[in-house]
Amino acid sequence: MASQSRFRLFVLALTAFAIGSSLADVGARAPQARQQPANQRPTATFRSSVDLVTVNVVVRDKNGNIVRGLTRDDFTITEDGRPQTVSTFDFEEIATSAVEAAPVEIPTILGSVGRASAAVAAAPAAPAPSIDMHGRRVIALFFDLSSMQPEEVTRSAASAREYIDKRLTPSDMVAIVTLSTTLQVVQEFTSDRALLLQTIDRLSGVEGMGFEETAAADATDDTATAFSADDAEFALFNTDRRLQAIQALIEAMAPIEQKKSLIYFSGGMTQSGLDNRVAIRTVTDRAVRSNVSIYAADSRGLQALGPAGDATQASTRGQSAFSGRAVSARFDSMSASQDALTAMAEDTGGRAFFDQNDFKSVFDRVVADTSAYYLLGFSSTNPSKDGRFRRIRVSLKRSDLKLEYRAGYYAGRDFAHSGKEDREQQLQEQLFSDLSVTDLPVYASSAYFRIKGDRYFVPLWVVVPVSKLPIDKTKANAKATLDLLAVVRDPQQRPIARIRDTINLSVSPTEEVQRKNVQYQTDLELPPGLFQLKVVVRENETGQLGSFEAIISVPDLGRSPIRVSSVIVGSRLQDGLKKDPRNPLLQNGRELIPSVAHVITAGQPLYLYYELYDAASSAQPPTPTTPAAPGAPATPPAAPAAARPGAKPAATPQPVRVLSNVVFFRGQKRVFETELVEAVSEAAFDRRATTFQLEVPTTDLPPGLYTAQVNVIDDIAGTFAFPRLIVYVKK
Repeated sequence: MASQSRFRLFVLALTAFAIGSSLADVGARAPQARQQPANQRPTATFRSSVDLVTVNVVVRDKNGNIVRGLTRDDFTITEDGRPQTVSTFDFEEIATSAVEAAPVEIPTILGSVGRASAAVAAAPAAPAPSIDMHGRRVIALFFDLSSMQPEEVTRSAASAREYIDKRLTPSDMVAIVTLSTTLQVVQEFTSDRALLLQTIDRLSGVEGMGFEETAAADATDDTATAFSADDAEFALFNTDRRLQAIQALIEAMAPIEQKKSLIYFSGGMTQSGLDNRVAIRTVTDRAVRSNVSIYAADSRGLQALGPAGDATQASTRGQSAFSGRAVSARFDSMSASQDALTAMAEDTGGRAFFDQNDFKSVFDRVVADTSAYYLLGFSSTNPSKDGRFRRIRVSLKRSDLKLEYRAGYYAGRDFAHSGKEDREQQLQEQLFSDLSVTDLPVYASSAYFRIKGDRYFVPLWVVVPVSKLPIDKTKANAKATLDLLAVVRDPQQRPIARIRDTINLSVSPTEEVQRKNVQYQTDLELPPGLFQLKVVVRENETGQLGSFEAIISVPDLGRSPIRVSSVIVGSRLQDGLKKDPRNPLLQNGRELIPSVAHVITAGQPLYLYYELYDAASSAQPPTPTTPAAPGAPATPPAAPAAARPGAKPAATPQPVRVLSNVVFFRGQKRVFETELVEAVSEAAFDRRATTFQLEVPTTDLPPGLYTAQVNVIDDIAGTFAFPRLIVYVKK
């Protein structure tokens, strides 16, 4: 189904933001032996090993009470059906009084969250020393302010305040973390009730949340962490930055030996076209290896999804409010915003909480899951480092007891300098692995343009920041190579296209490497539908791997009253390397190079390209209506033959009248509008396409985040469309 792919490489002169967090891969850390007096607790037998897999097991009787006194011999563990030997065993129980809670010196655990690494190619840092918090309940409260409205923050903070004020025990160690423009630790782990309440009270008065007020902020405050919304061009408009923030917090808590609970308050986590789906599985893997359970709470609370909408939006027009389609669409949207939260919670041994205005049950669940549990460890008998998910099953000799534990974990991965066949096998394994490596930042995007009938030209772009490659900038004409492997699957999971290429880079010492990205382009020819794209890229100097997974959506424009293509944003035109009549971005020998992240530097031109298909022709005489019987509605005129779906394209350009311009908004305020452009003929008449390429001077747009609304009006047919997209103009 796929056409012959063509490959091109662009090294773009784009100023890359300082990527704030280079998150190291945290291996499975095992608790070290704790030394305490024998009269207080038995000495644990944990040993330090990166291959040790730990499992928290809560054992309850038929009445729900915790069962104590079990031994190592009472448990049986299997991995993918294979028996494993329980090599480490301990029983953790939270102290219930100040007398039982022995004093513990709390180090600065979260102080390095989000800090950028010194160099990309530097050797991995040594694992942080283990921190023993035996008898303590460790809870991190994470408030995702970038996704919540003020009333949602207030609701979430009120629930946290109630727990701290009424139920906090001397054994509880609580930290408070927020994410807006930066991932900030507002309170380190402490059991000081007054200090925690003071922090929560400050949080309740948060204003100016989300990207509208904060995306253009200059994150240079040394007191905040370096993980900011401006840290990468490609993380501005998707949920990857939120997942990376969660991952950074999880890895910071990894040195704590005992089970940790991360309560994540957010306004949902909707996946969009630019989101890397591998990132969710990576967060799950890091949480499991770090012994962190995620409890996700939807701060939007209980919502009533009425047919006509609510007060947050305009009333629904048309028949959808009466046919049920509007309600169904709202339920689908709500469910989509909660799927990622459910996956993270359930796969880490936690739980997701939706449709609740009081989050007391979240804290009840955390207390129940951490009051007393058995900590079992085993060394897997499967030595393969394939990154696949391995299922764990824990059982007891007694059948009357109920066990609660996580379902499994992802196996580790490794890279070896090997021959060509082994390297190809490694790429294949990453392509089909459930948990692919994301050490090397990789981003991908796509667009669609109609060729004819139900066939669409679909360009694909894969981007890798050059600043993340281990290029020796001291050498003249420093070189690097990238291996790329990608596959596109149809809705039945059948592969319909495969991309394999090696990219050779050569960087002059006079070039500013930090200001460049590698942008690789190929294209496909696809019918309407949803297709799954997965890309794996390997840097061949150190063996770093990166992956990206997304959905390619090609709409059926034949069902739309007005048919508009993707809107492409770019800042550069260059001579076309290859003349391809299908490529609409190639006009008069000059090709528009897209900005995948929609980030434009102030002073550069801003280009927008899009097409309208099957515009009504003024050459077609109006068809008179058919006289109707008395009392019956008149028969509407038939559409022009050339405009009907499936009709043959006109042999010559058709006269049309299509009006278009672009309006830029900052929040709800209109700040700039281009002049109205009128198209009077089809530029690509063989495809019945009226094309627009607008140039916007960025000198009229101060640096910041904008919503660009493209207005397209077919004046003859009386139809219109207003596609919107996000554009960021940086200094």
